[in-house]
Amino acid sequence: MLAPGLAALGHEVIGADLPGRGGDVDLDCTDPVAVDGVVAETRPDAVIHLAGISTEASLPASLESHVVTTGALLEAMVRHGVRRIVYASSNHAVGRTPRSAHVGVEASGRPDTFYGVGKVAAEALLRLYADRHGIDAVSTRIGSFGPKPTSRRQLSTWLSQDDAVRMFHAALTATAPGYAVLYGISDNTRAWWDVEAGRALGYYPEDDAEQFAAEIEAVGETEDDRAEAAHVGGEFATSEFERPAFD
Repeated sequence: MLAPGLAALGHEVIGADLPGRGGDVDLDCTDPVAVDGVVAETRPDAVIHLAGISTEASLPASLESHVVTTGALLEAMVRHGVRRIVYASSNHAVGRTPRSAHVGVEASGRPDTFYGVGKVAAEALLRLYADRHGIDAVSTRIGSFGPKPTSRRQLSTWLSQDDAVRMFHAALTATAPGYAVLYGISDNTRAWWDVEAGRALGYYPEDDAEQFAAEIEAVGETEDDRAEAAHVGGEFATSEFERPAFD
């Protein structure tokens, strides 16, 4: 979705993915040597880091998936003079925050899972390299991404496909953002997270989950809805996602 959307805005996109996944370049981002080789060969103006396990896993798997990959990319970027990275972080970096008011980007890390721990650690690594090497690093704490919201929580946390393209474009083109965090959501009437940090970077979402509210509310409030409303991480903050750190 993102590659053609960014291409339509004038970006030249080279997609790197695991072998057999259809990327322009085959790459396992947990391999620092391989990452260095791809960055040296392609010499990108910027890196968008979307790689990673997209749900809960063991602690070692989560750290490798989210932190080791980020470190490998950052090291290669510094070595080859790439000055900007945009990272797909997650709302689950602050997922155990109780649902009471808008959560800003200054909120301390409060992960709801090992997945969230990986995102918090990756954000810290980005901050280190921004401070140490002066790169621009934008961390996008993505909410609920999809064609449309499918639950009451997602009326607050939805990120539309078109707004995702707008968000990454803004993060790629913002002037000297340094280290920055924004919440990756659309312009939702019921938003749980502060979107002003995104606007400061030039991200102006245009979609609103409210257009789907009648359809979702017609089902009636469920027990899952009430459980997901307790913390900003939704179901990730429930006992269903608790597991041992080591398999």
